[in-house]
Amino acid sequence: MKEEQIIERVRELYPDAMIDITGEDCSFELYVISNAFKDLDTLQRQKPILGLFKEEIRTGALHAISIKAKTPEEQSGNSGLVQITL
Repeated sequence: MKEEQIIERVRELYPDAMIDITGEDCSFELYVISNAFKDLDTLQRQKPILGLFKEEIRTGALHAISIKAKTPEEQSGNSGLVQITL
């Protein structure tokens, strides 16, 4: 698959998303930032995206796809977590 094809499919599911992708051939790392992920756990965020590529994964056209799905707040570092330095 080509990067453009992956981005196009994800954009259909999450039109507001900021999308970045790295990789080549049939192995990619996908970053998706969207408000749609608010109040969802990691699996709930990744499952719909993986479903977009079910056939390609089954046939081997897409060998591996790593998904990082975050809200804009999480991406900007405002996730509510506090780093403590000792």
